[in-house]
Amino acid sequence: MKKNLLTVCFSLLTFALSAQLSVTGKHLLIEKDSIKVIVFDSIASDYSINYTGTNVRFYKFQDINTANYSTGLFPPDDATGYLIEEDGVPVDTIWVIDYHNYLPTFNSIKAGGEPAEQCERLDVLFDVSVPELTYKTLSGTVYSLPCEYKFTYNTLEWSGSWQTVEKDSTLTTPLPTSINIEAPLCNTYFSLSGDQYAIDLNIEKTYQDSVEYNAVAVKSNLISVVTTRNEKNENERPSVSSQVSGSAPLEMQFLSNANEPVTKFYNWTIYKGADMIINRIDKDHRYTFTEAGVYTVKLTVSNDVTCSYSDSITITVSESRIEVPNVFTPNGDGLNDEFRVAFKSIIKFDCWVYNRWEKLVYHWSDPTKGWDGKIGGKDAVPGPYFYVIKAYGSDYDPESEPNKETKRRVGEYILKGDINLLRGVK
Repeated sequence: MKKNLLTVCFSLLTFALSAQLSVTGKHLLIEKDSIKVIVFDSIASDYSINYTGTNVRFYKFQDINTANYSTGLFPPDDATGYLIEEDGVPVDTIWVIDYHNYLPTFNSIKAGGEPAEQCERLDVLFDVSVPELTYKTLSGTVYSLPCEYKFTYNTLEWSGSWQTVEKDSTLTTPLPTSINIEAPLCNTYFSLSGDQYAIDLNIEKTYQDSVEYNAVAVKSNLISVVTTRNEKNENERPSVSSQVSGSAPLEMQFLSNANEPVTKFYNWTIYKGADMIINRIDKDHRYTFTEAGVYTVKLTVSNDVTCSYSDSITITVSESRIEVPNVFTPNGDGLNDEFRVAFKSIIKFDCWVYNRWEKLVYHWSDPTKGWDGKIGGKDAVPGPYFYVIKAYGSDYDPESEPNKETKRRVGEYILKGDINLLRGVK
């Protein structure tokens, strides 16, 4: 809080404010417009203002004449200005304020409007009376001392988890009758404290709404968690950024992370294009995407249907592809040691390997796996082998028109060919 308070005295001992002026009692000194404003906490009988010099006289602003003066103020008067002379020459002007006579009256601080109107922002209403702190110059010009109050309340902020934080703002007199704030995400009290003079005089009070505000605003932080696969022969493995994309099957967990207990209800919808394919009401949701396309996962949270909040994420599942090598070298050097296909978005897969006499030597159904070149635990004889692959991709459409050449529908694979097993040198 920016202040122009030059001197603070918290004891009842005399404290020099300038070369000659001295004050007894708890007070603040504020220099404004060539006048010294002295703010006392509460003027007591033993408070005084003195000026050390020769032929010192104190005159009240409203009664300056040679017959009405004092040689010191024992105690000074509230809301009174004084001209100080030394040997008939003006040397200082002061204005005295007894802060105790200007204490604010706080009747209430509360949220305005109905709960249904508080979903995003709300007005906090102040029923507060703050007397104006004023002072005069010798010429009679009236000025105000602005008072600063701190308005505070609690809300939640997301930082990996919900954290309670205090929000505050500074209000300057004359205080507004209301202030518009972002709706709190948790129950809270609205408080007003100050002002800066009360703080420095150590008589600060905090005024708080006696009734706790019950939050109605809801919010979520939708997070998607992808089940990752690390096999290098799969192209376009799942990736996560502001959008999620990757090869099917795309196993996902969606976390709502809503502000509880304010949030009561959850509604998950998944759209493929404009078509809704899923509608669930769980707090969190799991789903495996097996068909190619662009999806929108939308979460709507609500509080007793009064307030709601929606968030969404886009999921892109790639179209399928299979590429088959024509050679592999199972010699243990860590390079091309298995017969594996390169693929993406394969949902169903089978591969059979036969020797030259058409005898089945190996079969597997996981496209991330492969044949290590062994038969019955022993190294297979180097040379050509024959494979048959039957698979279906994420884009398989049983109703699509078969390809005229391959006779296969979109996303359907029946592949045949030779694979050469070479031992080589490790």
